[in-house]
Amino acid sequence: MNTGILVAPAKRLCQWLPEIGNDNQQGERYLTDVVAMAVADGVDVVAHAVADPDESLGVNDKAQLAAAERALQRRQAHQLMQAGLTLRDPARFDLRGQVVFGDDCVIDINVVLEGLVELGDRVTIGPHCQVRNARLGNDVVVHSNCVLDDVKVGANAQIGPFARLRPGAELAANVHLGNFVEIKRSLIGADTKVNHLAYIGDSDIGDAVNIGAGVITCNYDGVGKHKTVVGDGAFIGANTQLVAPVTIGAGATIGAGSTIRQDAPSGKLTLTPGRQKTVSRWRRRRDDSQ
Repeated sequence: MNTGILVAPAKRLCQWLPEIGNDNQQGERYLTDVVAMAVADGVDVVAHAVADPDESLGVNDKAQLAAAERALQRRQAHQLMQAGLTLRDPARFDLRGQVVFGDDCVIDINVVLEGLVELGDRVTIGPHCQVRNARLGNDVVVHSNCVLDDVKVGANAQIGPFARLRPGAELAANVHLGNFVEIKRSLIGADTKVNHLAYIGDSDIGDAVNIGAGVITCNYDGVGKHKTVVGDGAFIGANTQLVAPVTIGAGATIGAGSTIRQDAPSGKLTLTPGRQKTVSRWRRRRDDSQ
């Protein structure tokens, strides 16, 4: 099979190119016509066989482009596995950049790595994850269906499933991020837990903080972004809104369901209570259509 790839002296090629005609059924000009011209001019013509036929696949449509891409991915996956990376299924792995990895790393199916991805020792990435420009420390576990984009993750962190780390997220060691947690441009201190359904944006979160389910940092006021600071050892109760700019002191406890608009002092319980009321004479309206 002729790949159509030619190497020729530039001076000779400039002479031959104007002589290429299009007297054929397709009305096209074929570069390979210069081979006959070279022979006619007494120039040596030598064929070079490629070692891997996939290197010379023709690409004339989207299907052929996809086939060439898949050939590249197969070759990359094979090289990575030879270097010691465990791929659960190399046919369902995409590397669209560069990956550097330590010992005993495992990548499950349908994982896409983009940009520069650095993995420490014993890193595990679960199925259906997208990781872009990320640095993951030793013993990090990324559970299924997570997106990590331009982030740094410390050793022994647990992420996901269904977590999203946006650009600027930095996690210290032993951080736990659970399902449906989103972190954006924030520092999360060591041993901190954000286990369920939370949004942390433009924040500095200290060490050993517990952030309950449904907690959000209200970082955007419609004009600009504002910062939330949470001190070491603080406890943020479920469904709390932290309206930035705001600071929660070290060891503070925020009662569940609170909306915190002012700084909360260290070591104290802060909450925004609303009285619970029962209307004894109330009756639910009947649906007469049923």
